[in-house]
Amino acid sequence: MANHLRFLGRTVMVQNGNVEAAYGALNRILSHDGLLEAVRRRRYYEKPCRRRQRLAYEACRRVYNAEMGRKIGFLARGSRQDPWPGC
Repeated sequence: MANHLRFLGRTVMVQNGNVEAAYGALNRILSHDGLLEAVRRRRYYEKPCRRRQRLAYEACRRVYNAEMGRKIGFLARGSRQDPWPGC
């Protein structure tokens, strides 16, 4: 039973014989989980140097996106004070 529980979140039911919609839903779930990218990455051997470069790039991108989201969230707030009153 423990082996089947991890697949429960990736199970898609076909409703009214609409396989295309179920396939699209399954692809969305798998891409959101990052499983498709991991499978594509594992298809070929990745050298350790390239792996370190990729991980550093992904970490840098995460930091950049978090900071940009924080800045956009700050600017989008409606309750903040006007930085230049009277202009």
